[in-house]
Amino acid sequence: MKNIKENTISRRNFVKSVALVGAVSGASFSGFSILNAMTPEERKKFVYEIQKPEHAIYSACLQCHNACTIKGKTYKGVLGKIDGNPYGPQTMLPHIDYKSSSTSAAAVDGKVCPKGQAGIQTEYDPYRIKKVLKRKGKRGENKWETIDFNKAIDEIVNGGNLFGEGNVKGLRDILVLRDAALSKKMADDAKKVGEGKLPLNSFKAKYRAHLNKLIDPDHPDLGPKNNKFVMMCGRIEHGRKELGKRFTHGAAGSSNFFEHTSICEQSHHIGYKEVTNQWVVKDGKGKWTGGKTHLKPDFLHSEFVIFFGTGAFEANFGKTSMAQKVTDSLIERNFKMAVVDPRMSQTAAKANWWVPVRPSTDAAFAWGMIRWIIENERFDMNHLGNSNYAAARAKKETTITDATLLVKIENGHPVAFLRPDEIGIGKKTDFVTMVKGKPVSVDLHGSRPVYGDLLTDTTIRGIRVKSAFQLIVDEAMSKPLVEWARICGINVNLIIELAREFTSHGKKAGVEFYRGPVQHTNGYYNAVSLIYLNMLIGNTDWLGGMQKGGGHWHEDGSHHGVFDVKKKNHPGKLTSFGPPVTREKSRYEKTSLFREKGYPAKRNWYPHSGNIYQEVLASGEDGYPYGIDFLFLHKGTPLLSMPGGNRAIEYVSNPKKLPLFIACDIIIGESSMYADYIFPDTTYMERWGTPHTTPDVAHKSSKVRQPIVPSLTDMVTINGEKMPINLEAVYIAIADRLRLSGFGENAFDNGLALKRPEDWYLKLVANIAVESGGVPEASDKEIEIFTRARSHFPKEYFSLQRYVQALGGDEKLLKKVIYVLNRGGRFEDYASAFSAAPYNKGQLKGFLKFFVEHVAQSKNAMTGKNYSGIGIYEPIRQMDGKKTGFEKLEGNELRMSTFKEVFGGQSRTIGNYWTQ
Repeated sequence: MKNIKENTISRRNFVKSVALVGAVSGASFSGFSILNAMTPEERKKFVYEIQKPEHAIYSACLQCHNACTIKGKTYKGVLGKIDGNPYGPQTMLPHIDYKSSSTSAAAVDGKVCPKGQAGIQTEYDPYRIKKVLKRKGKRGENKWETIDFNKAIDEIVNGGNLFGEGNVKGLRDILVLRDAALSKKMADDAKKVGEGKLPLNSFKAKYRAHLNKLIDPDHPDLGPKNNKFVMMCGRIEHGRKELGKRFTHGAAGSSNFFEHTSICEQSHHIGYKEVTNQWVVKDGKGKWTGGKTHLKPDFLHSEFVIFFGTGAFEANFGKTSMAQKVTDSLIERNFKMAVVDPRMSQTAAKANWWVPVRPSTDAAFAWGMIRWIIENERFDMNHLGNSNYAAARAKKETTITDATLLVKIENGHPVAFLRPDEIGIGKKTDFVTMVKGKPVSVDLHGSRPVYGDLLTDTTIRGIRVKSAFQLIVDEAMSKPLVEWARICGINVNLIIELAREFTSHGKKAGVEFYRGPVQHTNGYYNAVSLIYLNMLIGNTDWLGGMQKGGGHWHEDGSHHGVFDVKKKNHPGKLTSFGPPVTREKSRYEKTSLFREKGYPAKRNWYPHSGNIYQEVLASGEDGYPYGIDFLFLHKGTPLLSMPGGNRAIEYVSNPKKLPLFIACDIIIGESSMYADYIFPDTTYMERWGTPHTTPDVAHKSSKVRQPIVPSLTDMVTINGEKMPINLEAVYIAIADRLRLSGFGENAFDNGLALKRPEDWYLKLVANIAVESGGVPEASDKEIEIFTRARSHFPKEYFSLQRYVQALGGDEKLLKKVIYVLNRGGRFEDYASAFSAAPYNKGQLKGFLKFFVEHVAQSKNAMTGKNYSGIGIYEPIRQMDGKKTGFEKLEGNELRMSTFKEVFGGQSRTIGNYWTQ
């Protein structure tokens, strides 16, 4: 303040500068700023200190999941301003060259939304937790006392009569299976018991000395007691997520690590994953794997996009980058958009069409469009007729579909692809199509192009078959267009109008959807039905169509990195086994519970999904398939965010049902207020991470989150190492007490330690720095800027000596790491992403399916009925398959629909008064 008073400019020059700004319409303000109106002498006196490179640290935001690249500007150790990182494609369009020096980049600020700028208020929130809290009273009474960090760790590890309410099991009594070799053997044999391939008596005889380590010796496939430790996370991102899995699965031996994805948009991800899963053949056996969970329109080149339940200006996955692309396209090109949403959203207000569809009926609207497109032959026959990749290449396509491939029909339902060996014409790992009415074996990767018939409905050697495209035609024609329109509450003419517009732009159109259509019990079917629209026009991988994005360099080291922490670098790693408490990624029919109980199961099983957040507490309360002894909640609030969360309050409030409950967060939240202990966490401005980038961005990008300011939480010493209290410190301390693998001394294969957060995260940055040719080594000047920018950190927080030690003593590698950190990550140059025109450079080059075989072959565990292998319109149903009655509502009756405000970000933004 003193400097500002001493260097105020004259009233004359201030008025002069304002006049200049007003006189030049549309000019950049920076070119006619107050500083430019000063005399040279005045300008020398007025220095914008935080614009210097030594005051800037580049990181990644976490006010929402976009994790935009940011530039944190500090002054005397205080975060004073947050701007966008000009190196990052999310926050500058086009972004600056990656080779640009830190000095030149300091003068350039990228864009960042108001919520991102308000991160300062997240950092300095007066309600932040700085010390460990222990409840003093009953759960939920909000009576707390502070407790020493190490004492709290000892209590949750050893248990005891911690609250005067009787003895509580600590982690020492829960994490009982700790032998890596034994866990691997037991896992293999327990799986065989579940599948009926090994008698239970044989298993018990073999492991009679270890049966006390199991949840239920009569059902060994439920896994060890370790599974009663549950890690439940909210907004945890890459880097931190992998560390959490390392702790939960590999060190603690539990199957139960959960992100919050299902209460966000999991059905969107699973829909895309199933449609894009590839058929991979190895050792004569094939399996579906490797699908992508996310595609986005290429808004820089699109001519028409339909948003379903989301938009460019909503809480979508990519607003900061997406909003500018859409806005520029609306103004500068012939871009059009439609919004299908019950709510008149901000995007709908700017759209050419707003379609107020009835909530949860998006699939009916899609099927209405599909019917019209098929009837009027507005689909891409040139693309859909390609049965294998050789045919696609000949037609200059990068992807293929299963449109011409034959599917077996049993009892009127599609059940599986017809295989050549079933009709004596080829291998069991290939497919079959009809070519001019004759069955032909199809090797997807064969050298001979195969062009199959799109419409097939016949019987071959007694087997009823239809082509996958025939299945789509039949479903579309199963209802007249007026009926599809009635279900979704939209006029027939509007459906036709959008279908015609959608098919009038060749490949340069797309359907984008996110939370709106999928946050229902029919969300998966809605998702797949919407993806069909993109498949019909064959727009994937084309400029202006759907893109998988530029991707990233792999921080886990799995692609020729220095430290492979995905498949290696965890000596003594436990094999976790048994279904998660949510029963996700597990088939009921392959368990001993099924062979004993059959249908219906007590609660449903979810073989194709994961991170089913809303099932964690409900399943724990039901004790199905087992209960929870220890819940660790990190940066999440399930009682607020999951359906019927209020019902779970009774469960988490009762120590007899949930014996131990700890949380780690930056504030006391709606759910953590019921915890026994709350450990403070560092904000995203104080810690590390390697978040990924939305497919909306066409450029290859690897962002790095790194500390901008020192933590406001207390410092703690763990095994001689001083660090701030946060989630990583809790992991390290627990592992130290219990001597868990993968942490402490010799945590990695090469003998390196994991005793501090940097020991983990710098290895991830190093992997980013070296992959695919790597980045240059930082110059002496860059190293000087890097060091000076961190001069406000205490030695416990920042030390170049410790950094190089974490990297195995490799000083050259440290220079590459500094080069990456000085830019907030690693980013592909702007023009490079469009060098493959007319295609996107980052291509799926894959197999997209109308018929999802392994979904068709799985069953609802409560009804025993198969799921549909194609996207369909299904009314909202209860878990047991019963209808809710919503489908009977008349047009004049109200339906409640919710949405997420763009300025909301759970614990991070609740105290941001700039956004309220």
